[in-house]
Amino acid sequence: MGGNVKGRRPFRVGLTGGIGSGKSRVADILAAQGAAVIDTDAIAHALTAPGGAAIGPLRAAFGNAMITADGALDRARMRQLVFTDPKAKTQLETLLHPMIGQSVELEAGRAGGAYQVFVVPLLVESGRWRDRVDRICVVDCDEATQIARVQQRSGLDVGLIRRIIAAQATREARLAAADDVILNDGGTTPEALAERTLRLHAEWLDRRDAG
Repeated sequence: MGGNVKGRRPFRVGLTGGIGSGKSRVADILAAQGAAVIDTDAIAHALTAPGGAAIGPLRAAFGNAMITADGALDRARMRQLVFTDPKAKTQLETLLHPMIGQSVELEAGRAGGAYQVFVVPLLVESGRWRDRVDRICVVDCDEATQIARVQQRSGLDVGLIRRIIAAQATREARLAAADDVILNDGGTTPEALAERTLRLHAEWLDRRDAG
C-alpha cells in the first residue's frame, strides 16, 4: 500500500474514548503498523512537565501551590480543583487548549506515516474535530470496566473516577458520533483488541488509497 500522495492532505483518524477505555493501547497498535500518532494527552503532559511551555502561565494563573517542587504541574491537585470549581476548569482549558492546538498542528505538519491518528480524549465534547478528520473511531467499554481499569492504573478514588466519567461525553454520545467502533470491554483479550484494531487499520488504508 502506498503512502500519502504529495500535496494531498493525509488521511486522518480521530481516536477517542472515555477514561480507561484503552485508546492508548489502540494507538500503540496503530503506531506499530506505521500510523503517525499525535496524542493530545502526551502533548499536554509535555507542556506541563518541568520546563514545559505552560508552567509559567499556569503559575501566574493558579499560584505556586499548583506547581510541584520539581517544577511540573501538580496534576492531582489540579484535578481535584477543576472537578469542584467550574471556573477553574474553564480557566485551565482557556490557557491550555490553544497551546495544545498549536502543538498538534506542528506535529501534524511534520508527521509522515501511513496516515495520521489524533488521540483526543475529549474529541466529541470539543465539537471541533468532525471536519478535521476523515473518520472518528471510538474505543468503547462499559462504565464498570472504566472504573476498574483506572483504579488499577492510577489508584484514584472511585468517587473521583465517577466524576471524571460524568464530566465526559456519555457513552451513547460517543457512539453516535463514531464512524468506527473498537469494543474493548472487560472480556476483551489483548489478542482480540489487536485483531479488531488491525481490521480497521486495513480498512483505513483502503479508504486512504481510494481517496
